[in-house]
Amino acid sequence: MKLKRSNDRKVANAVSPNGKTPTIANTFGLPAGKEYSCPNATSVCSSVCYAGKLEKVYKGVKATLLHNWELLRNADSAEMVRLLNEMIADFKKDCDKREAKKLFRIHWDGDFFNDTYTYAWKTVINNNKDVQFWVYTRVPSAATILNNISNLSLYFSTDSDNELNAKELKAKGVRLAYLAKDFKAGETKMKELIGKVGAKCPENAKRIPLISQNGSACVSCGLCVFGKADIRFSATKK
Repeated sequence: MKLKRSNDRKVANAVSPNGKTPTIANTFGLPAGKEYSCPNATSVCSSVCYAGKLEKVYKGVKATLLHNWELLRNADSAEMVRLLNEMIADFKKDCDKREAKKLFRIHWDGDFFNDTYTYAWKTVINNNKDVQFWVYTRVPSAATILNNISNLSLYFSTDSDNELNAKELKAKGVRLAYLAKDFKAGETKMKELIGKVGAKCPENAKRIPLISQNGSACVSCGLCVFGKADIRFSATKK
């Protein structure tokens, strides 16, 4: 059995001619929550988790995530690497067919549930230097393990519950993605943490569409995809 990739309009690396749907599945997910793949979920992220909400609304989405979870959660390191490598190989074939840039979002839902799994991803990322990966994580050990990989844009997902971890990781050069109630609150917190306000996510701020003929929001923006700046998100989009 194989792992299943997902389509996500916000992160798509290739879109249909009418600019409404992804044409390549370029992201991967696991079920959210501490009972599944999110050991360091905070009260803040749990209260606003959009991915978790999608799991409840769409049965097919949850089925895909559970399929991936069952294949990985008890697998050993070698099996994890095999499954992930196979999935990325299939992704690259799709990109070559459509002459699309090889941009892959790790975990549109879920997180690194243990260090064995994190190291498996590290191996796979290093095995596929022709792919630009990006990921957000609330797991400090994962951020440390995956730091300073040339073809990975890594963000530590930060909020009021894990700022101490964020300070430690920022000192190691890890980018921060801060989630606050609104952009102004996030600006204040980012100044305290890093001395700079950080960039607003333009899609979250309603400045660019989720998807269009110009591409998906994340790819057309490029800030997170290529790790260009620390970034702020607003739970209220204000």
